[in-house]
Amino acid sequence: QVYVSYSNIAALAHLAAKPGWEITSTLDDVKIWTHEEGDVLSFKVEMQVKIPSYRAFSLLSDFTLRQQWDKHFLTCEVLQAVNEDEKIYHVTSPPMTGHKPRDFVILVSQRQPCKPREPYIVAVKSVTLSSKPPSPEYCRSEILCAGFQIYSVSHSSCTVCYFNQVTSGVMPYLAANLTGSSKSIEDTALECIKFLE
Repeated sequence: QVYVSYSNIAALAHLAAKPGWEITSTLDDVKIWTHEEGDVLSFKVEMQVKIPSYRAFSLLSDFTLRQQWDKHFLTCEVLQAVNEDEKIYHVTSPPMTGHKPRDFVILVSQRQPCKPREPYIVAVKSVTLSSKPPSPEYCRSEILCAGFQIYSVSHSSCTVCYFNQVTSGVMPYLAANLTGSSKSIEDTALECIKFLE
């Protein structure tokens, strides 16, 4: 378990540090980058938020609040609190036309910074839990690596970076998004900022 949570945090740090991110969209408070490697597509959304970093961290690390701003989260329940920094959640997503609704079993690991300029981290990846096998009503999907890095800018503002790495399996959902809608990603980011502030 310790290894899984460490690898969760490490995978997010590794994704964030990859060279070759390309910026695809800039709004005032939201910037979106993408990164392609084989059949894996990653995106990064950077948001400027007018609240202290520790507040953003406490709001973003509690995934039961997520459906207040992210319409891709239909339900979210805690399956297991592993310890105070790790929780396993079951998440369901609304169905896309012609598809069953998707569900995910995810491990969310959170870390506070050890040094002043380091970010708060909330890392997410799919895990298998024998007590929550796939069910016929959902299409069980996988998150390779996702999460937030939250950097303090001043005592009343911070930069929130959201990362998500997806395989070609999730691509049909995102392809719709990336062509017409980095807009959907932007909308979610703006909802996130509104929720945090």
